[in-house]
Amino acid sequence: MPMPPSRRLALITGASLALLTGCGSSSNSASDTQTPAAATTIPVVASTNVYGDIARQIGAGKVDVTSIIDDPSQDPHSYEANTQNQLALSKAKVVIENGGGYDDFIDKMLDSGGNSSAELINAVKISGKTAPKGGELNEHVWYDFPTVAKIADSIAAGLAKADPANAATFTKNAETFKSRLQPLEAKEAQIKKAHGGEAVAITEPVPLYMIEASGLVNRTPQEFSEAIEESDDVSPKTLQSTLALFTAKQVKALVYNEQTSGPQTEKVEQASKTAGIPVVPVTETLPKGKDYLGWMTDNVDALANALDK
Repeated sequence: MPMPPSRRLALITGASLALLTGCGSSSNSASDTQTPAAATTIPVVASTNVYGDIARQIGAGKVDVTSIIDDPSQDPHSYEANTQNQLALSKAKVVIENGGGYDDFIDKMLDSGGNSSAELINAVKISGKTAPKGGELNEHVWYDFPTVAKIADSIAAGLAKADPANAATFTKNAETFKSRLQPLEAKEAQIKKAHGGEAVAITEPVPLYMIEASGLVNRTPQEFSEAIEESDDVSPKTLQSTLALFTAKQVKALVYNEQTSGPQTEKVEQASKTAGIPVVPVTETLPKGKDYLGWMTDNVDALANALDK
């Protein structure tokens, strides 16, 4: 089921939309492009810098990418969109959203801004993933490499629609990008061969696709990770059950989302360290100075190294 409103990226307010209509111009939020955009580049808006970076790699200098969330210190679930985002979306030829309740503000702003012609790429829809029976959809599909390969193809197709003359270039760049995903899948397979069936813990479902592809078992009580994801308090009983995973050394590693830490997750992190169990930090957006492939390589390597200890 979709994430509750308290955990979705915040919708832009009506007051902000009214403010926008009175503005003659506004600068875009941080752009992923490294050089000033030429008049012939394709304006692309991505909800996060994860998808912005993939678009930049596939567009290879022929795109002007605006990533709405581009700072790893920002919690995507509590981000408040602004009028600059609205303006960028109103001009976009290609828009990339995660979907699955993660960034619903993209659809809202597209509707409000009157930009119905933009090519909209929805990562969750592309993935084909659905909520398990009785559970919630894990919308963090950028940690699933087969899905990311499909997204790369969709981005290439969207860019080709906006700029048919460079369609072959976009397709070629997507193929190159996908070929660089293969070593990541191979590393997951190596982890599965060496550690398949071993247990780990998480604070949120962010890295679950990587964990599952690596053959690992998540032992975290569902009530704990769901409460953390939804910014709810964890019950004392659930917290104690989670902490017992470390005091009893029932898990080999803790995979910890650094972007949404708080008192309860910090207690879990400290319990893991006290028990001598490695902590593998992950984030929801790109760290500064990293591209998607380098970031995911670091994540998979860190997981493998933790399990080998």
